Amino acid sequence: MRVRVEQTALPGIGMRHDLVTESGRRLGVVSHRNGRRDLVLYDPDDPDSSQHDIPLTDDEAEALADILGASLMLGQLSGLREQAAGLLTEQILIPAGSWYVNKRLGDTQARTRTGASIVAVLRGGEVIVSPGPTFRFASGDVVVVVGNRRGLDGVASIFADDEPDG
Repeated sequence: MRVRVEQTALPGIGMRHDLVTESGRRLGVVSHRNGRRDLVLYDPDDPDSSQHDIPLTDDEAEALADILGASLMLGQLSGLREQAAGLLTEQILIPAGSWYVNKRLGDTQARTRTGASIVAVLRGGEVIVSPGPTFRFASGDVVVVVGNRRGLDGVASIFADDEPDG
């Protein structure tokens, strides 16, 4: 199903973007000219009336976008896994004793060493999608890795070590 997003100018206020879900519910985001954003759930019986209006700070809007983006990405990866034999995704915990705690993703050389890619990091309820090479790991982070079985095992081994293999 193709999703249609409707954009409506709100003179003196800003812009409204709405979408109708497959179940028929209408929701939207009102972006005010002053930078404020409101998440709006419309009344199913009256699509012009809001049932709920939730103001979002910049941080909340960004976190919501990250959550939706990460869940979409993981869902797509799961679908890819079914289509591509041997392509797996796995979540790997970084233990407190790992040498890579407080080290940069680039320091792991995970993709070069294993052929597997770190596509996201889960940290304290936050999802960091596509972390760059300067991203620093913390104890308890969970890395989302994509690759074949050997690559995933290699990444798990990298983070389990208390010293790098060099």
